[in-house]
Amino acid sequence: MSTTSVDAAPAPRPAEGGNRFTRPWRDPSISFQRALALVLLICQGGITVTGAIVRVTGSGLGCDTWPLCHEGSLVPVQGVTPWVHQLIEFGNRLLAFVVAAAAAAVLVAVIRARRSPGIKTLAWISLLGVVLQAVIGGISVRLDLQWWSVAIHFLPSMVLVWVAGVLYMRIAETDGAEPTERYAASIRAMVVAAAVALCFVLVTGTMVTGSGPHSGDSGVGMDGRLNMDTEMLAYVHAACMYVYLICTLVAVYQLRRTNAPKDAYKTGLTLIALIVIQWAIGVTQFRLGVPRWTIPAHIAMSSAVVAFSAILYAHGKRRLPTLK
Repeated sequence: MSTTSVDAAPAPRPAEGGNRFTRPWRDPSISFQRALALVLLICQGGITVTGAIVRVTGSGLGCDTWPLCHEGSLVPVQGVTPWVHQLIEFGNRLLAFVVAAAAAAVLVAVIRARRSPGIKTLAWISLLGVVLQAVIGGISVRLDLQWWSVAIHFLPSMVLVWVAGVLYMRIAETDGAEPTERYAASIRAMVVAAAVALCFVLVTGTMVTGSGPHSGDSGVGMDGRLNMDTEMLAYVHAACMYVYLICTLVAVYQLRRTNAPKDAYKTGLTLIALIVIQWAIGVTQFRLGVPRWTIPAHIAMSSAVVAFSAILYAHGKRRLPTLK
């Protein structure tokens, strides 16, 4: 029973250095580290979607230089380019700081928790990758969004999504424990084969986009686009996707057949569902002539597919998990 009497015992003092915000950082628990890693994974995938919005709205040169938005100004300037394009591109640039903050938070947490070198390395890759991506994005702007520069900007984002997915899984494991194979080496080989096929899916996808009408800036038109037949590239892209789907189906079938851990099997089923959704979006794009609204959805699903592919891969060999 609480009391307001002056004789009541004083409330206990908080632990040294700590309030509700700072206390988790003094000795970050595994659950706290995983929460930060999940935020990072969402941010890495999310910024690819905002990048797609930049592309389909033709806002890529809304800020026409880098690291400034315009010559002599860090922020948008009235009248230089349409306001809507400036705000979309500048907003996407600001989101890079959000992703960097999430990566830095994960890095600080795993360092303070004295995690294994492997986990720290993944955290460092995540943070340095964000910095590298910002530089690549600036270069693509200075090159007036040449298709190959935009492709080079997109593909590392998918690598960072993969790294964030593996990091999310690794953080839940016990440092110092020997890795345990949770499904057969043959299944792991098939998962790796699927990942290789996914790389071809992503690369050919950038080529399809690079040959199409969405250059990333409303004034660029077809200048700087890939001079190849878009329909032919779309068929090649689809063929790579079918190879990826088949490899994934075989891997998940093997997981079921060998009574692999349920969490790995469920991850595989989720991945198959995501691939089918992604396939449906791609077919819709092709049939409707690549309408603008389909591109952010297609990119969002690409990030989700890459993330779950990474998680399925990470299920294959794990150290015994422990949660504080």
